[in-house]
Amino acid sequence: MQPEAAIPGDDLQVFLKALASGTRQRLFSHFTDGERLTVGEVAERAGLGLSTTSEHLAVLRRGGLLQSTRTGKLVRYHADREGITELLGQLHSYLLASPEPQDTRPTHG
Repeated sequence: MQPEAAIPGDDLQVFLKALASGTRQRLFSHFTDGERLTVGEVAERAGLGLSTTSEHLAVLRRGGLLQSTRTGKLVRYHADREGITELLGQLHSYLLASPEPQDTRPTHG
């Protein structure tokens, strides 16, 4: 029996959860070209209500996919490229981690 790979950290689990929704994947696609959009702009483009869009954007932000900046009352979201790169690196390491080789020598005693 092989030892289990290290369990991903909370930040990676939240990242994966954010990506697990088709709706959130579609919403995120509006940010892939570097645009900075308000909740209203994203809701209009996606054909969703403001509240639903806001909730999904919050999950994407907590998951490390988006960042938000506030100017007065206006909040704009944009892709967090550095955060995404870091989390993808963690995922890559987790998925490709080699378990430590087990000692298969017979024991004498």
